[in-house]
Amino acid sequence: MKLNKEEKEILNAYEKGDFKSVSNVKKEIEKYRGYAKSTLQNNKRMNIRISERDLIHIQRRAIEEGLPYQTFISSILHKFITGHLTERTN
Repeated sequence: MKLNKEEKEILNAYEKGDFKSVSNVKKEIEKYRGYAKSTLQNNKRMNIRISERDLIHIQRRAIEEGLPYQTFISSILHKFITGHLTERTN
């Protein structure tokens, strides 16, 4: 099986043990199921222009969250307008 660069990076990170299990898998699944459900209920289209650099960062974060980047952007906007967006600390 031939992997692209991104897939190789993910595989290497997995093999090095960089991924950690979440403490409450069922809760996480329900959270993301809710994100997906709200995203699927979209009935309006929006086009925006952003820098290529920002888009790359968004796409990387979306991968970390296990979401398509457009769904990730939608969830960020939804969290912001509902007051649930919290700052991520590293």
